[in-house]
Amino acid sequence: MKISKKDALDWFRFFAELPEEEPLGCRQQEIASAVFAQIETAVDARREKMLRAIPGLQRIVPGEAGSLPWEPGAPACTLFVGPEGRFPRGCRSCLLGTGLSAVRKTNRCNAACPFCYDYGMLDAIPPIGEGLWEIGGTRFREEDLPLLFSLHRKPTGIAYVYLEPFMEIELYYGVIRRFHEAGIHQHLYTNGLLADAANLKALGEAGLDEIRFNLGASKTADRVIEAMSVAKQWIPAVGIETPMTREFYADFLRKKDRILASGIDFINCAELHLNENNLANYFGENMYFCRMGYLSPVISRDLTLDLMKTAAEEAWPVVVHDCSNHTKFARDLHLKAQEGGWFGQSSYGCEFSAIPYEAFLPVLEDPDFSFMEEEPLPRGYRPGDIVL
Repeated sequence: MKISKKDALDWFRFFAELPEEEPLGCRQQEIASAVFAQIETAVDARREKMLRAIPGLQRIVPGEAGSLPWEPGAPACTLFVGPEGRFPRGCRSCLLGTGLSAVRKTNRCNAACPFCYDYGMLDAIPPIGEGLWEIGGTRFREEDLPLLFSLHRKPTGIAYVYLEPFMEIELYYGVIRRFHEAGIHQHLYTNGLLADAANLKALGEAGLDEIRFNLGASKTADRVIEAMSVAKQWIPAVGIETPMTREFYADFLRKKDRILASGIDFINCAELHLNENNLANYFGENMYFCRMGYLSPVISRDLTLDLMKTAAEEAWPVVVHDCSNHTKFARDLHLKAQEGGWFGQSSYGCEFSAIPYEAFLPVLEDPDFSFMEEEPLPRGYRPGDIVL
């Protein structure tokens, strides 16, 4: 059903007032899904218009060693602008290889970012264990890695995540060296606040292939920009990966010249998606569901596409990558296919135990946000009807 924006708002005000433990009836679920579809359809239409305005837009697709020009409706795992040779190998591994194979060690962080999936929970993250590393859900000691390499098919790449590796970066060198000797591409995420010439050099000498700075976590601090420049002396691929927020977009543009002069290779603009921990930090933003999975502020990817357009028009010497919800959707489909999953199987899905209907009230109340097509609700679904 092509529900009208007015009816959508009336129903979502009602749904938002229901107790969390009271589920919607089947017809009410139909109404809710119709509203989500209307919002997403309007968002997708606006995005396609923005994509058409980006010169030199490229797409990554399975089975292609390089990239292809973007075309409306053509399959794409992800999109980017800039020199193709600088598209990060870690992203190719994540999208077209064995996925985001995570290696976890550090359960602490030296920042508390509003966009963090663990916001408000950083002191309650359980440890991996003394002397242990979590790989594929299993605990290993460093000396177990040769056995793992001999028994399992090696991944196309691995990523060091969870939470801030530089809190105990000296523990990472030996493990990085073992993965390097096994010929496995490695990338590491950091906010960069504790990075310095000594530990960046040690990472490079151990064999780290790629480092990604969450520049938004430091509010685009000058010392982190300097650390990116230093990292480039020792680590082959250096880039930025930050959830795209209004604050990061403004800070980036303010320091754009200095950032680009640091010598980095890529900028991964992650579409900010929210969970129960960080949603409250973005209440008031227009929200949408992407394929009933990730819930995101509409503005996040809009800002990414604006940045990509500027990068293409000004011929920045870096790749600017649209790491969107659609990218995550494609990644998870590809990974399940690689694992032999059934047709259409994916782990992509909603991260909320109960849908926060109140989060969608701002977009439905926004006079500047319009549905593409509207029609009256059928009898039995209208406000005032008894709808279960």
